[in-house]
Formats: sequence, structure tokens, C-alpha cells
Amino acid sequence: MDIGSTIRAIRKRKNITIAQICEATGLSQGFMSQVETNKTSPSISTLDNIAQALDVPLAYLLLRKDERMQIIRKNERRVTTSGSQNVKIEHLCSNKGMRLLIAEMPPGSSSGDAPHAHEGKEVHVVMQGTVRAEQGEDSAVLEEGDSFTWNACTPHLVRNIGEETAIIFIAVYSDVHSDSESDM
Repeated sequence: MDIGSTIRAIRKRKNITIAQICEATGLSQGFMSQVETNKTSPSISTLDNIAQALDVPLAYLLLRKDERMQIIRKNERRVTTSGSQNVKIEHLCSNKGMRLLIAEMPPGSSSGDAPHAHEGKEVHVVMQGTVRAEQGEDSAVLEEGDSFTWNACTPHLVRNIGEETAIIFIAVYSDVHSDSESDM
């Protein structure tokens, strides 16, 4: 953990001096300097006082960098294709088993040549168009604004049955961390 660097970055961003932190917390400047350079580890109680002086939640100071907000700009998204009909998949984000995707399906296309299965659970929201979702013996026609979920370990297929490009927002959760491109 790099708590000291986090404290220093917040303090500087908020234009707070070490002296002001020390005045608010009752800590010495030497101790605060050692905290900020990660030469000493403060107690939870001391961290809570520092967090209050910085006006940030204590939990934020305890997060590792990879646990903080991650941003992927639209022009930085990883884009892949799926199936023989080139369904465009935009990978919005991925975090510890949870992935968000946008699938753009041309008219007549499907998520694959045959139903497929993989680890995880999926939630789909049809943002545009008309699709047929099939899983085992279940089948449903869904339109803009409709949503559906399923356990992806059972073979499934999504087909654009409309005359316009279908756009589907997909959330995939799996205990198995994967960047499989065949989600749908």
C-alpha cells in the first residue's frame, strides 16, 4: 500500500499544507512527513484523523491504486468482432470478474454460428433494434428498452431479427476472470 503518497497527493491537490494537517490532527510535522514518504505506518485512528482533515473517506485512503476509479475514454475502448457476421464488441470496462460491453449487431447477424456457452452470468439491455434471445428451449423477441438475463453456462444465442443495427449493452459477471470475446 502506498497510503503516504495518496495522502500527499490529496493534500497538494487541495492546497493544504503539512502544518494545516498537523494543526487539525494534533500530529507533528516530522511524523506527517514520515507518513507521506511511507517511512511509517499510522494507526487506523490516526488515518481517520488525517482523512477527516483532508475531507475524504477513510476507506479511500486504504484503497490500492487498482481498486480506485478506472476510466476508459470512448476512443480508448478495445474493440473486437465476434462470430462470422462481424458483430462489433466494444469493451467498456473490466473489474474483478465484472465486464461491461456494447454489442453492435448488423441486421440478420447473430452472436455466433451456433449457440455457445461460457462461464458467468449476463444481463442484456436492448438499446436499439429488435433481437431474438435463445437459450435452450427458451426464446423471446426483445425490443428497445427490454432486458434479459441468463446463466451463460447454458448454450445461448442472440440474433438481430430487425431491419436496423441492434445495439445491446451487456454486463457479464464471472468468478473466472477472462476477456472472452464470445460473450452475448
